Amino acid sequence: MVFRKPPDGGWGWVIVLVSFFTQFLCYGSPLAVGVLYLEWLDAFGEGKGKTAWVGSLANGIGLLASPVCSVCVSSFGARPVAIFSGFMVAGGLMMSSFAPNIYFLYVSYGIVVGLGCGLLYTATVTITCQYFDKRRGLALGLISTGSSVGLFIYAALQRELIELYGLDGCLLIVGALSLNILACGSLMRPLESSGSPPLEKLCVDKVPDQYFVYHEKEKTVEENINILEKGYIDEKCVNSVPDCKQDSILNKNVLNSINVNEKDTYKKKVVEQTNFCKQLAKRKWQLYLTYWKETMVLFKNKVFSALFIAILLFDIGGFPPSLLMEDVARSANINEDDYYMPLISIIGIMTTVGKLVLGILADFKWVNTLYLYVTTLLMTGVALFAIPFAKSYLTLAMLSGILGFLTGNWSIFPYVTTKTVGIEKLTHAYGILMFFAGLGNSLGPPIVGWFYDWTQEYNTAFCFSGFCVLLGGFLLLLAALPCWNACTNQSSKLPPSTYSYKVASSA
Repeated sequence: MVFRKPPDGGWGWVIVLVSFFTQFLCYGSPLAVGVLYLEWLDAFGEGKGKTAWVGSLANGIGLLASPVCSVCVSSFGARPVAIFSGFMVAGGLMMSSFAPNIYFLYVSYGIVVGLGCGLLYTATVTITCQYFDKRRGLALGLISTGSSVGLFIYAALQRELIELYGLDGCLLIVGALSLNILACGSLMRPLESSGSPPLEKLCVDKVPDQYFVYHEKEKTVEENINILEKGYIDEKCVNSVPDCKQDSILNKNVLNSINVNEKDTYKKKVVEQTNFCKQLAKRKWQLYLTYWKETMVLFKNKVFSALFIAILLFDIGGFPPSLLMEDVARSANINEDDYYMPLISIIGIMTTVGKLVLGILADFKWVNTLYLYVTTLLMTGVALFAIPFAKSYLTLAMLSGILGFLTGNWSIFPYVTTKTVGIEKLTHAYGILMFFAGLGNSLGPPIVGWFYDWTQEYNTAFCFSGFCVLLGGFLLLLAALPCWNACTNQSSKLPPSTYSYKVASSA
């Protein structure tokens, strides 16, 4: 499929709008799952660590499955994947309203909704990149705020729906709202040139005649023809058993009537197609080998190795507040009448602000994005250490705002990755890093919940979270200080790869 030049406007702005609402609708409930987390604790009576798996799976499974999501979008297109994923998200939310136990929620909410969100994120990013080139950064920044706005609104919305209709009614209504993803997905018109010949046909036409030289025995060609003849006869026998012999005799007469030149042409076509498939499979295998070789080369870069450890530790320690902050307030015996706004909503709106502000700072030439990213990690670790000392709604709200703002460092993470490995290896390296980010998202909340089940208080849990984030920040800083310039210069001199990857990124 041959795509036209990105228009950087026109219908592309419709794509930005529907992609924004798609992320708003699919990520609103999973990111604001902390409100549902409290209800699931009361409904099923399970431990905090076991219950936290539901929200962590919903947010982490999409990142873990990012390579699979990319393959689906590349194979079927953004619009079919978006429509199908809309059914997944809506169906998973509605099924969760009938959950008899926590294990059912692992599948319905954690896996089904999480995988649907991962597919939708990949689809929205892919279709937006197809429509924008010069304004791609602006377009991606606009659609990425959809998830943060969804977190801000859904936190208050789900709490209100629970009070009015209960937990089951809330999930049914939120699932029904997610069906609007189908309308958004239907507007994701693919950008492709009409009447362009398929890529496979172009590849076959460009193959030289010498490529089809066939050195095997003539017997192989005869066997191929016999297989085709046998398949034709067997199909006739299945459809009409009484006429099997008659059709067989007629088929032999037709084949015998073909002259020698036509048989030679037919044999040549069979040989060409067989040899072409063999060469294509061989090239694919070489491509996969090259992929793993390049992966090993990436880990020889000290900064990249420290970066993947830092992103893993950051998500283990930095993600739990967005899921558990409401329960932290309840454990601190804070009166619900003092709540002016859900703490998760504060995290959501400040994440949007953080993405925009940090993204603007990263564009200044005098700002080193790596050091800026390290600064956000260290500040996040300090804020996590301060959570056990917060005993009022005001202090928890301030810490929620700080953590939300610092979580906006996702917007500068692609800049850091580019400076570390070079632009030619960005998608390859970013896909690996997103896998570890998904692993951290999946493990963080259950680990913090297990600490609470063990100690019956959050102090130790958030001290552990702060230690993880600070450790990742210090490791990245130590790796960057002595060899930052050397690593970037070396990676920028590497020749561009002869292959390409399509890997989903995260907001």
